[in-house]
Amino acid sequence: MDPAPSPRVLVVGFDPYRVPGPWNPEPVAEAIEAGLAEFAAHGVGVRTCLFGLDGSDDIPHVVATALRGHRWECVVVGGGLRHSDDNAELLEQVVNLIRRHAPDAAIAFNATPATTYEAAARWID
Repeated sequence: MDPAPSPRVLVVGFDPYRVPGPWNPEPVAEAIEAGLAEFAAHGVGVRTCLFGLDGSDDIPHVVATALRGHRWECVVVGGGLRHSDDNAELLEQVVNLIRRHAPDAAIAFNATPATTYEAAARWID
């Protein structure tokens, strides 16, 4: 069995199981997993930094720790974070944390969890 490739891409976004509301997180979680599988299919290492909106995370700390954990070629910011007017300030914090802790990383935006690899592939060699 080949070892997993060294991580080159960090995916930052919501943990669907920790987003409050009356909704079913399973389809989103499954879509995230399917999107991440594309990285393995292309031999590109990826890690996730998923955080909750349920108050259980110090989000800036969680994101900064993940960003400092490796030298990233690309950081993909998930659509859930970008598509909510309620989270504009949080999106600003995340983008500025990326600029501060991973200044050489490209920043990419996926359209859906299934297009996460495509978003990163636009920016990695």
